[in-house]
Amino acid sequence: MLDKLAAIEEKFEQINTQLFDPDIVSDIDKYKKLMQDVKHLTPIVEKYREYKTAQSNYDEAKGLLDAGGLDKDFREMALEEMEESSALIEKTKEELKILLLPRDPNDDKNVIVEIRGGAGGEESALFANSLFRMYSMYAETKGWKPDILSANPTELGGYKEISFMIEGDGAYSRFKFESGVHRVQRVPETESQGRIHTSTVTVAVLPEAQEVDIDINPTDLQIDTFRSSGAGGQHINKTESAIRITHLPTGTVVECQDERSQHKNKDKAMKILRSRILEAEREKQNSEIAGERKAQVGTGDRSERIRTYNYPQGRVSDHRIGLTLYKLEAILNGDLDELIDALITADTAEKLKADGE
Repeated sequence: MLDKLAAIEEKFEQINTQLFDPDIVSDIDKYKKLMQDVKHLTPIVEKYREYKTAQSNYDEAKGLLDAGGLDKDFREMALEEMEESSALIEKTKEELKILLLPRDPNDDKNVIVEIRGGAGGEESALFANSLFRMYSMYAETKGWKPDILSANPTELGGYKEISFMIEGDGAYSRFKFESGVHRVQRVPETESQGRIHTSTVTVAVLPEAQEVDIDINPTDLQIDTFRSSGAGGQHINKTESAIRITHLPTGTVVECQDERSQHKNKDKAMKILRSRILEAEREKQNSEIAGERKAQVGTGDRSERIRTYNYPQGRVSDHRIGLTLYKLEAILNGDLDELIDALITADTAEKLKADGE
């Protein structure tokens, strides 16, 4: 591990030198890439230097004790320095193990979230809207803004499905554990007997795919235009601004009718299409990995029931990690950090365990 850390520190210094090279500064893409590398390497290098300082202090104190000739006070000070440095060495070693775990290459990307109503009809559609509101409010606490890409609203204010993008540094790293089936237990407003109903909503979380990530041949696309339809909107059924794109090799179909402009709808539909195709490829690769080395917390199985929102008891339970929080209202208002941090911690523990096997 120490050899690897020394190599990382050397690379870090080389990158910092390159950043002052006029040729690098003038190349925006290369400069951005190096700045991203610096951002990722900085916490590792800082922690490694902290480790080296602690090791140096330990060695110096041990050397003084081994040499002998110290009076009582100096000897106690040296012993104390050795104990403190030894504890810090062990602490930084464990922290470095976590920092050296392979990073998810998608963590820094923007994210596309797709929410679809499942079992439960209109009640499911209404809860899809609740989840959209929850994720939107959470994004805003991070300084990120959700942008609706496609939506199919219902008359009562729910969504049969809605896709939206969240742009922000590290957005995918915070949202990626939300993929799966979300279950809600509550008494619907339309229920006269006061009976609790159970409904489900499916959430898919996709890292935004750039054109450089995936090459789509234009001849593989069938693009159709049609008049928008849905609940409300003055431009509905006036012009053929809605877009349907079919990727013929995979059969992937994306529709977008949220914008008045056909060009804007096509642009948004292509963002969703690229991300869906890239995600399908990623899932295929993961399923082929021998030994199931990926995180066991779960980041992509859309058929997995991951969480229950129980209104009568005011609780939210995440079934993957056995966590229950009695703060339903706060969570639905975007207070998701405690849940997400717990999922990241569990995922890291699984990776450390797999790394040690």
